[in-house]
Amino acid sequence: MIRKKYAVNAHIMIYVIYDEWQVDELKQSFYVYNNGDLKRKDNTLQFTAYEGIKRDIPIERISDIYVMSEMSFNTVFLNYVAQYQIPIHFFNYYNFYTGSFYPKDGNPAGQLLVRQVEHYSDYEKRLNIAVKIIQAAADNIYRNLRYYNSRDKDVSEYMNDINSLRTKLCSANSIEELMGIEGNIRKRYYAAWNVIVNQNIEFDKRVMHPPDNMINSLISFVNSLVYTKILSEIYHTQLNPTISYLHEPGVRRYSLCLDLSEVFKPLIGDRLIFSLLNRKQITEDSFTKELNYLHLKKDASKLIVSEFENKMKQTIMHKELGKQVSYQYLMRLEAYKLIKHLLGEKEYEGFRIWW
Repeated sequence: MIRKKYAVNAHIMIYVIYDEWQVDELKQSFYVYNNGDLKRKDNTLQFTAYEGIKRDIPIERISDIYVMSEMSFNTVFLNYVAQYQIPIHFFNYYNFYTGSFYPKDGNPAGQLLVRQVEHYSDYEKRLNIAVKIIQAAADNIYRNLRYYNSRDKDVSEYMNDINSLRTKLCSANSIEELMGIEGNIRKRYYAAWNVIVNQNIEFDKRVMHPPDNMINSLISFVNSLVYTKILSEIYHTQLNPTISYLHEPGVRRYSLCLDLSEVFKPLIGDRLIFSLLNRKQITEDSFTKELNYLHLKKDASKLIVSEFENKMKQTIMHKELGKQVSYQYLMRLEAYKLIKHLLGEKEYEGFRIWW
């Protein structure tokens, strides 16, 4: 529980009690698309566009910052946002995610870190978590196909193939074998996109470096939004984002975010892409072709971000908590479930779409 104190007048103070999730709902992501400067101004933030336009941003309302443009700031600014535990995510001109400013953990938990490392070092324990993650991801993929199959999109062939493949997940004897099965599931899943999407786009396979068509470009951008959002949510837990179980921990990446992203990409990322394409909100005109790949125009990127944030704010009735929680908070709950597993309190089960 968090207690906030508000002054009504010089003599009366009102205390309001919030659950943690309610406090987070009051905050929002701040996206910067114009070139300019970000700095601390007294007890708030100020953005100044290079054209001279200024905007004050109450720091208490910010959950994280997305820099989608050329930006200048100094250590005074970084120290200030770190004090408020605000991550900053950076994207380049082509809408590719390039990295994050991750403030120092203000609430470290040594025992949890030890357990995280133990579950990585013990291969059986690591494989168990990895299987749980991919089982949830595969179930959510199957749910997406079932949804569209019931809406006059005949993807039953792909559903049958994926259903057969996902039965093999629990018998995988290695991470490599598990990821091989997962790769085959996604191959059949992506083949079904040509049926689901109401635009004439040839989508044969996933290409990332660089994305070679509209769908690959959309997947890359939207997945990076999911990844960074999960990174921001993990930051507010005591998990170390560099220790993972499905993906191999590596240099210069928060691999635990990649793990948990697998669970939410079908629910949030893929469904958003289907909606954007089928409503013709994103078309060929939304992209600029450069060399051998496409990248989103600024207006298209802004539209996707807006729809993505709306998705993050949508709520569902949580079956265990018995109250409405946002899609974004589901990500933090996923991290909490993993913590309980690591501490031996409750076996981890990845989030599954049930509707």
